Amino acid sequence: MIFDSRFSTLDCTSRRSGLRWFPCLLSSACRAEAWRRRVFLLLFSFFLLLGTGCISSRGRAPAATRVLPQPVRVPAQLIANFFFVESAQADGKTYRFMVDTGSSVTYVSSTLAGALKKKERRGAPPRTLPVRGANGREVELPAVTLHHFRIGEAYFDDVPAVIYDFSDFSAHVGLKIDGIIGFPLFRDTLLTVDYPAAVLEIAPNPVVAPPPAVPPHGSIIAYNREQTTPLIPVQMDNESFFVLIDSGSDLGLSLNPAGLHPRFAHGPRVGLLVGSLDGDKRQLVGRLDQSVMIGTQLVSQPVVDLTEQLSSLGGELLRYFRLTFDQQRHTVTMVCSLDGPVVMPGRRSTGLSFRRFANYWRLLAVVPDTPNSKLPVEPGDLCVRINGELVEHWTLERYTALVKSASRITYTFLSGAKETDHDVEVFELVP
Repeated sequence: MIFDSRFSTLDCTSRRSGLRWFPCLLSSACRAEAWRRRVFLLLFSFFLLLGTGCISSRGRAPAATRVLPQPVRVPAQLIANFFFVESAQADGKTYRFMVDTGSSVTYVSSTLAGALKKKERRGAPPRTLPVRGANGREVELPAVTLHHFRIGEAYFDDVPAVIYDFSDFSAHVGLKIDGIIGFPLFRDTLLTVDYPAAVLEIAPNPVVAPPPAVPPHGSIIAYNREQTTPLIPVQMDNESFFVLIDSGSDLGLSLNPAGLHPRFAHGPRVGLLVGSLDGDKRQLVGRLDQSVMIGTQLVSQPVVDLTEQLSSLGGELLRYFRLTFDQQRHTVTMVCSLDGPVVMPGRRSTGLSFRRFANYWRLLAVVPDTPNSKLPVEPGDLCVRINGELVEHWTLERYTALVKSASRITYTFLSGAKETDHDVEVFELVP
């Protein structure tokens, strides 16, 4: 599972690419060599996934699922490319959840666990579950079983979950987050994550039904049957690799270049310093000089974040698609909202990296060799206002929209009891 690449999380996500074959006009020896290289890259990608621990051999699905004959449709919130839904639970309160197709585990806050968990047998020792992060380290988290869990009018009984403290993530987003819904919860349903319409749809999955027809502007892609999260193949020129469909990431294409030969139209260059559970890391970001095929959909010269972890497709790119997951057939139907290729906008930035807290933002670093690299600020300085407003009023969604549209932003830093304003230029980190 991944909250996003800029903010840490405990689980991993991976992406797949639609595997496409192109005719080779070379000799049979050349075709054989190309075949060997292609097989090597696919095997390399697969064993890389195993080595990082992002693949689980066991699903953690509910014991029973009840869905009405007609699809259950729940409005969603797209907040800086994250996909959130709200739903009332058995205690009568409404909670907010992030839908994370890259997570093999469902996470809940201690408050929600206390309201929904099944009573343990008296004298039973506390249960824990090892969860492996993107850094390969395992963390033991308290495990619970939720007696009933509800998303709209869809009901799930005896749901395995782990307890997690969402205070940091809530501060990062600027809204209270109560849980992360993992992919296995929907094992017995047809799950649709509709980014363009901002709707989550849950429908019963008939045991016997004809294969779905390929929709216009769409493709049906098979994903790995052995895994609990959807890994699909994609194509970059004549190279194929696997990616995780990861609605829990706010990035677009996170690319592990190992075994591949990416070419860049811009960059790659140093980006923001981002906080994660295994320490602060610098982003390396650029725009490919190549296009990527996801099924039959062309993504033209995407902006990519280079990673040493699994390649993945996050919300910045998924927001152009309606995705329907059939976990019985292990397929995902991807329908693009555009008539032509997907063209991702550039990456705008002030070059300032922050760790967000409720009443202040702590500066982590400034991107070097940018218009703002000479600002008289240092890591650890506290930002208390943006454009004159206290930072507590700037949710992630609102701040992201500001960076996308503004030409300059005024940050107010606190030094002792004194506030100092810095007028900062917004620039194209990646055109």
